Amino acid sequence: VQLQAYGGGLVQAGGSLRLSCAASGLTFSTYAMYWFRQAPGKEREFVAAISWSGRSMRIADSVKGRFTIFRDNANNTVYLQMTTLKPEDTAVYCCAADLSDNFYRTHMTADGIEYWGKGTLVTVSS
Repeated sequence: VQLQAYGGGLVQAGGSLRLSCAASGLTFSTYAMYWFRQAPGKEREFVAAISWSGRSMRIADSVKGRFTIFRDNANNTVYLQMTTLKPEDTAVYCCAADLSDNFYRTHMTADGIEYWGKGTLVTVSS
């Protein structure tokens, strides 16, 4: 299984970026997909998740109203649209995939998530 995130870069505060994650080696349309991020010196943090069908989404409170997750099952890709970016959004963003019911747990963590990709760095300047 390979998950490749791309689309990161340097953006000014208030700007937008769209991250993409291309998946291969798995039946993409059966997996819930996730975005996590890790800032320097901080714990990995849940950002967003989307169910296998794309009908259900979960968004972290810290990015709610600014970030959107969506997927294209025909092209095995999940996206994270980020708007109104803030300096505190600076982090390495990773995508992940999981078949289990982790998507429905109350507190979303990285524990038990099956597949991880390498991240893409997002830097938001003030």
